[in-house]
Amino acid sequence: MDTTQLLKGVLDVAVLAVVAQEDGYGYDVVRRLRAAGLEDVGDASVYGTLRRLYAGGSLTSYVVPSDEGPHRKYYGITPLGRQELGEQRQTWAAFADTMSGLLAGSTGNTVPLERRRRTGSEGTR
Repeated sequence: MDTTQLLKGVLDVAVLAVVAQEDGYGYDVVRRLRAAGLEDVGDASVYGTLRRLYAGGSLTSYVVPSDEGPHRKYYGITPLGRQELGEQRQTWAAFADTMSGLLAGSTGNTVPLERRRRTGSEGTR
């Protein structure tokens, strides 16, 4: 399966999760995403995501001087970013549960994804 489209849909939450663990500069975030298993993530996609999340208030930034080359712009997560990450974790858990059930062949009596996301309730199988 080509994971390119899947990656586009989850890049924001993946970047937030990495930066929530520890502040990082652009290429550091790329490296950590790849080390976590997202080998196909593109540099430009991550840099664009960092800029968009920063512009939206989910990330903060600061510059750290470097003795070996240009200064590095580090990103950290803001309270708004932590809130968004928490909400996206819930959404992802509900979505992954639904997909796991579908792929396992379970089409039993489950709570619809949208209702589970709103209420945090688990479906019955």
